[in-house]
Amino acid sequence: MQRIGCRRRKLITRAVLLVAIYCLLIFPALAQEPSGTTGEPRQSNTPAGEELSAAPVKVDVNPVARDEEIFRRLQSVLEATNWFTDPQVRVEEGVVFLRGQVESEVLKKWAGDLARNTQDVVAVVNRMEVIEPSAWDFRPAWHGLLKLWHDVVRSFPFFVFGLFILALSAGAGILATKTTRIFLRGRIRTKLLKNVIARGVGGLVVLCGAYLILRVSGLTQLALTVVGGTGLIGLVIGIAFRDITENFLASIFLSMQRPFETGDLVEIAGETGYVQQLNMRTTILMTLSGNLVQIPNSSVYKSNLRNFTTTPNRREEFMVGIGYDDAINTAQEIARNVLADHPAVLNDPEPSVLVDSLGSSTVNLRIFFWLNGHTHSWLKVRSSVIRLVKFAFQKHGISMPDEAREIVFPQGVHVTLLNDKDLEGGDALVEKRFPVETPPENLDAVSTKAEAGLYSEAVVIKEQARQAQPLREGENLLPIAPGTADSEK
Repeated sequence: MQRIGCRRRKLITRAVLLVAIYCLLIFPALAQEPSGTTGEPRQSNTPAGEELSAAPVKVDVNPVARDEEIFRRLQSVLEATNWFTDPQVRVEEGVVFLRGQVESEVLKKWAGDLARNTQDVVAVVNRMEVIEPSAWDFRPAWHGLLKLWHDVVRSFPFFVFGLFILALSAGAGILATKTTRIFLRGRIRTKLLKNVIARGVGGLVVLCGAYLILRVSGLTQLALTVVGGTGLIGLVIGIAFRDITENFLASIFLSMQRPFETGDLVEIAGETGYVQQLNMRTTILMTLSGNLVQIPNSSVYKSNLRNFTTTPNRREEFMVGIGYDDAINTAQEIARNVLADHPAVLNDPEPSVLVDSLGSSTVNLRIFFWLNGHTHSWLKVRSSVIRLVKFAFQKHGISMPDEAREIVFPQGVHVTLLNDKDLEGGDALVEKRFPVETPPENLDAVSTKAEAGLYSEAVVIKEQARQAQPLREGENLLPIAPGTADSEK
């Protein structure tokens, strides 16, 4: 029994200690709450939609203006504005109560500020109701259209001024372009480069006029964006149209360096022909076969170019093989005499006949000679020289054997022995070297009917190119050679 009593006393003691600790923790927290708290959240006495003004810094005990005077003054001002529907003002002890209907929060705030700024007003309770606009109320749209129309009317003088400045800058740009062309006429020979510089100056003048228009209109940032974006747009266009830009730049460089002129015979990218035009994208050739070929200027600028017209003299060569039993000196002298007597072969530089190599069955001679490419066709002259050298070798008994070939007869070869009579008839057959219908005296002619003369076909090809008219007049970036039909036009 004593043990049970001790345990109960210990439990009671512990309970008292816990209650004391709980009271120490709870009472300070309750002391911080307002005395009127009943466990429910405190509700505000301010009605919904009211606008309370800030507490005044100073409240006069004996105000000068009475409540009736404040009421009359505010009521008259609100009614005079016609902005409010059924405005009502009530003043009690310097506190102003506002009621009524208003179309926007801005007007509601304006009424509150008006009452707050009135003399001897202590506080303002703004209970004005903002009317929600109807879905079929088109007045805001109408007001927006009217505002837009007023803006257009106000900006009309700037529009007229902008058109005037733009027309003036366009005229100044054209005048600057023409003046620049006249200024560069005797200083730069390249037509394309002159056009690019002149148009660049004219474009700069027009750009200055556009910048002035934007600045006067108050769009300074847009003006700076236009000026700064011009270079960016050029860069983007250059990257997007890389091939076109490359051909354009190549045309400028070609027109400046001028590796060929109109009418020159050139070889470009494996194509040989007479230059007809150099435009901003391609170079046009009339080939020796009478076809028009357009080569991109970038390929012309980057490829190997051979101009046969820059120097009139041109060297041609061919190889001929003689037998090992023939004297090389004799064959060289015979070929040299043919070259010396040929009217189209030049004596200066002197033609030469050189031993090129020792073949399997022939001694190969390489023959070099020079001709005037302006007056003679190298194809025809080369054909004529080869024909005359072959005829001279045959005439002087110089053999020209074919390359040795090994022929295998699997079934064997049938051999027939001939008597003396057959051999005598065979000698007569060997002596007959030319056809009967070909007169021997025509074999040593400088030009045969098949070769159609040794003159150059440049005149015929140029005339054919003029009839083709690959481009409009004025697009050729190369100068026209004097004395031609194009220059006379």
